[in-house]
Amino acid sequence: MNSGADRARNLEVAGRIVDAAASDGAELVVLPEKWSLLGDGRALAEGAETLDGEAVTAARNWATNHGVNVLAGSFTETSADGLPTNTSVLIDSTGEIVADYRKLHMFDVEAGGVEYRESDHEQPGSELATADIGEFRIGLTVCYDLRFPELFRALLDRGATAYTVPSAFTSATGRDHWEPLLRARAIENQAFVLAADQTGPADPSYGSWGHSMIIDPWGEILAEAGEGEGYAIADLDPARQAEIRRKLPAVDHRRPGIFKEGAAHGS
Repeated sequence: MNSGADRARNLEVAGRIVDAAASDGAELVVLPEKWSLLGDGRALAEGAETLDGEAVTAARNWATNHGVNVLAGSFTETSADGLPTNTSVLIDSTGEIVADYRKLHMFDVEAGGVEYRESDHEQPGSELATADIGEFRIGLTVCYDLRFPELFRALLDRGATAYTVPSAFTSATGRDHWEPLLRARAIENQAFVLAADQTGPADPSYGSWGHSMIIDPWGEILAEAGEGEGYAIADLDPARQAEIRRKLPAVDHRRPGIFKEGAAHGS
C-alpha cells in the first residue's frame, strides 16, 4: 500500500486488496505498518484510535465477510498512559482478535537525510505476542523490530513458526537491508516470514521501499509484490518447514543457557 493522511482512501484501498487476495485463495492477509493512516507525528497523534476504532473494525469485518485471517498491519492506538502505541492486531476468520502487539523498538534514526523520532510521538510496548492460525504459530513484530534478532528468538522460544513484519521500511535503508534482514530472520529461525511494506512517498518527506515478500524457512523468496500497490501470495508448507528443521536441526542445536545473563564464565 501507499497510505497517506486520507483515512477513507486508505481503508478503501486496503479493503480492495484484501478482497482481491481473498478471491485469489489467501487464508491469511497481512497489511503493512500504519496502513490506515500514515503521516507525521502530529497527524498520527490526532488520528489515534482504540481497538474498537474504524481501522480494526474494518479489518474485523473483512475477516468475517471473506472468512480469512487478517493481520491488521499496525495503527496508532490511543493509550491511557501517555503517548499512543504502534499496535499490530491479528484477527481470525471469525472476526475475533486473537493477538495484539505494541511495537517494542522505536525508530529514532537518520536515514536518507531524514530524521525519524518515533519516540517523540509514540511509546514502546513491553510484551511479546503469538497466536495460532491454522497449522502455524504466528509471532508478531513491526518494521524496525526486524533489526533485533533477539525478539525473533524470543518468539521462537514461544513456538513461533511464522513471523509477520508489517512495515513502512524506508527507501534509504530498504534497498540495502530489507531483503537481507528478512531472509536472515527466516533462515536463522527456520520459519516463514510474511513482510508487508508500504511503498512510495508519503507526507511530509517519507519514502517507503515496497517489495513486500513471503520467505520460507530456507530463506527462499516465495513471492514478492515489487513496487506499487498490490499483494504477494504463496502457499506455506508446514511439511517443508519440518523437513528443513529435521535435516538441519539448528533450532534444536541452540544452547541458550550459555548466553543468559549471569551464566557462569569459564576460567
